[in-house]
Amino acid sequence: MGPDEAAGAITVVVAYSPDARQVDHCRVTLAQGATVHDALRASGVLERHPDIDVQAQKVGVWGKLRALDAVLRDGDRVEVYRPLKVDPKEARRQRYRSHREKLKPAR
Repeated sequence: MGPDEAAGAITVVVAYSPDARQVDHCRVTLAQGATVHDALRASGVLERHPDIDVQAQKVGVWGKLRALDAVLRDGDRVEVYRPLKVDPKEARRQRYRSHREKLKPAR
């Protein structure tokens, strides 16, 4: 048990990727019993990224979807998921078409 746990506090990381290859993450210390929503507010991620709509966007802890009122544990990683720009299946089809075009022999 760490000193923060003994004092009734937990430390979590809040992460958000606003765009490809960009990650905004910060560590926050919260009281025992804090929720996902508490971590989002304490981290300042909602102020730094006003485009985040926690009512519409999905959030999770360690890659598993969680509700905003889910209670956190020490060491958790809270993640805000941005909406997909392209359906993954369609993106695969586009990459395949592009690759196939490159392989066609010149006439």
